Amino acid sequence: MFKFRKPIACLLFQIMIFMFIALPAAEATTTNFTVPSGEEVTRSMNLAVEDHVLIRFTVVGVPDNSVNFFMVYPNGTAKNFGSVGDFHYSFICDAEGEYILHFSNPSSGEKLVALDYEVEHYIFGIPQMLFLVMIIAVICVVAVAVFILMGKSR
Repeated sequence: MFKFRKPIACLLFQIMIFMFIALPAAEATTTNFTVPSGEEVTRSMNLAVEDHVLIRFTVVGVPDNSVNFFMVYPNGTAKNFGSVGDFHYSFICDAEGEYILHFSNPSSGEKLVALDYEVEHYIFGIPQMLFLVMIIAVICVVAVAVFILMGKSR
């Protein structure tokens, strides 16, 4: 009976380790950077299909609080958002790859950009955190059932 318990415990431990290493966590990034006069600054995000993305940023500078912003998708197409100062945009990825955010400053003054973006991963249409909680709950129920069944004397 003792030989049976050890492999189950090892299997459960291996499943938990796999879940925390193999599945990426949700990403959230907040950063501040300056865009010098007449220059362009880029930031990139590696995204998977069905990732839910929220991008927000605020611009502070002289003479106005705006930068030209556009985003380049992995297939090479670009979406131009024009001159923006307080920006909020959310989308669901339909192509896996690197998404590049371009901030350009055509004005004479330096601009400070406060960028905040969140990426939430989905597995089988369920948010990753909820999916992992459900897996852990099932593993715990199975572990309790095995413990109860192994404790019964016949």
